[in-house]
Amino acid sequence: MPEASIEIAVIGAGFSGLGVACELVRHGRRDFIVLERGSTVGGTWRDNTYPGCACDIPSDLYSFSFQPNPHWSSNYAAQPEILAYLQQVAADYGLLEPDGAPAGSDLSAAAPGSISFGTELQGADWLPDRQRWRISTNRGSLLARYLISGHGPLITPKWPDLAGLDEFRGVRFHSAQWDHTVDLAGKRVAVIGTGASAIQFIPQVQGVAGEVHVFQRTPPWIVPRGWRETSAKRRAVFAKYPVLQKLDRQRKFRILETRHLGLSTARFNRVMQDFALSYLNRKVKDPGLRAKLTPDYRIGCKRILISDNYFNALQKPNVELVTDAVVRVTERGIVTADGVEREADVLICGTGFNATQPKIAGLIRDGDGVSLAQRWGADFEAHRGTTVTGYPNLFLIVGPNTALGHNSIIYMIEAQVRYVLAALNAAERRGAVELAPTEAAQRAYNRWLQKRLARLVWTRGGCSSYYLSSTGKNTTLWPERAAAFRRKLGRFDAASYRFFKPRHPVLSAIPTKKAVSPHV
Repeated sequence: MPEASIEIAVIGAGFSGLGVACELVRHGRRDFIVLERGSTVGGTWRDNTYPGCACDIPSDLYSFSFQPNPHWSSNYAAQPEILAYLQQVAADYGLLEPDGAPAGSDLSAAAPGSISFGTELQGADWLPDRQRWRISTNRGSLLARYLISGHGPLITPKWPDLAGLDEFRGVRFHSAQWDHTVDLAGKRVAVIGTGASAIQFIPQVQGVAGEVHVFQRTPPWIVPRGWRETSAKRRAVFAKYPVLQKLDRQRKFRILETRHLGLSTARFNRVMQDFALSYLNRKVKDPGLRAKLTPDYRIGCKRILISDNYFNALQKPNVELVTDAVVRVTERGIVTADGVEREADVLICGTGFNATQPKIAGLIRDGDGVSLAQRWGADFEAHRGTTVTGYPNLFLIVGPNTALGHNSIIYMIEAQVRYVLAALNAAERRGAVELAPTEAAQRAYNRWLQKRLARLVWTRGGCSSYYLSSTGKNTTLWPERAAAFRRKLGRFDAASYRFFKPRHPVLSAIPTKKAVSPHV
């Protein structure tokens, strides 16, 4: 296959990748291509289709600020509606061009400024002599000046490490890979895990299954969702007066920002915990069940979950909450530490994702062939969550320590995207084609970051969580309010970077369809 060339390659067409692509288009650039392994946009909102799948951030905040949607049907959008929103965004920004690469063709046929679907990353290697990335995919290779990863942390499903899991003779699947061909009506269903996905699908499963055995290792802190439909009047007003929706978005953002006090201040943490306890006491009257559902760690140490119907589902006659540890899986069911075997026809694992060990880290290699996964080891880090020393022209959207425990990740994504475009602009002003953060700058930033994290509930709350690496280091969350992240990335810190001019004549990129400004 011929080797294509482009200025900017973006990996993934979820919120992160689309955010990058839209912002490039908004600034007059079409010198990019988005590589997407799936057949449509959406990322985790395309892949996760389990019953009850919905966002736990208000819809008006869980959307791009430059593309408001006045038509949300509820205050917390469900998966199909979020996916439809992302598909509409891609269409509105011309990323789904009809003359893009035909299915099965090589990358040389891909149209600049569009998404190349069915294109899976197999490796990305920095070529020092050419000052470019060689990106290998199932559809051929591509040379790119800049590589921007929109590979989110909630991609690779995490299966429980249980003896006999492969011996189970019933139907087995992960919640992130829901098997919709399985009819659960009247079935005996075993669910392992009680995290964010499980508390959404368990009430749905309970309504159709004959028996549901929920195997809980650690109870989560749960607060009410407060779900409600959006009125037709509200939708009409926001459609006619977009500024009102913008003001309402800002109001909701400030409200969620105050939740950070519950994660950073002991007094407000107690207030938040008392609120969650009162909700549990009000919803669950049986003292025995309530005791099983009461966490023994501080609220916020693990992800705080929201649900209006999970506690109700656990109290239905066809549901059993099992808190004895699972020791093994048999051909017929699950055996717990008390020696009891519970038979099941279907086994569903709601056990989350490998958030601290992203698969893409093993595919991106520096000029010496060392992958990000090898460089990082158990604890990954970046400069301002976005760039990594030793890996020139690489940008990570939703990189290390950029996730939130209290507000919308879309806000963080937009801050990072603006930072990336500022970096490209800084390089162009200097006539440079290569930039990377210095080791000293990255080290200083992460010292500050870990010092801030050390005093917060995620580190001192008395639990283990996916926020922490195997060494106990928080490599996932941002320690401050979301607004502080945007301020931190609001100015590109050029002094923290090394810039390099071309060593050889610049390779030509795929010609764009129309003349555009090369500057951000």
